[in-house]
Formats: sequence, structure tokens, C-alpha cells
Amino acid sequence: LCGYVLQIDLAPVRELVSLQRRCSNNLNQVAIHANTYGGIYPEEISALQRDYSALWGPLSDLLKQLSALVEL
Repeated sequence: LCGYVLQIDLAPVRELVSLQRRCSNNLNQVAIHANTYGGIYPEEISALQRDYSALWGPLSDLLKQLSALVEL
């Protein structure tokens, strides 16, 4: 066989998946509130923005690490 065996620590991926699930759940709750009561509070939008900002930073770092592996 000619090839490579990569052992990858998936802990960062699991953490990102968990954060993504929390963000999705929060977004669903806000959508339900908006559909039920006809609007949402600015604080809810700010919280969603913070959550997604927290998600994109680590996701960007992970993608950089994965792209470095591909270049090997």
C-alpha cells in the first residue's frame, strides 16, 4: 500500500459541533418567539450575534489547520 495514515484529534470538531447545536437551538427559540408573539427583542439578536461570532472564530482556526494538513 502506498499512502498515509493520519491520526487526527477530533476534540475541536466535537466542540464546534456542540457550539453549533447550541446556536441552532437558540435561533429556533427566537424564531418560535417571533412567530408566536410577532417580534423579538434586540437582546435576543445580540445574543445570537455573540454566539455565532464565538462559533466562527474557532471554525476558521480549525479550517486553517485542516488546510495545512492537506498541503502536506
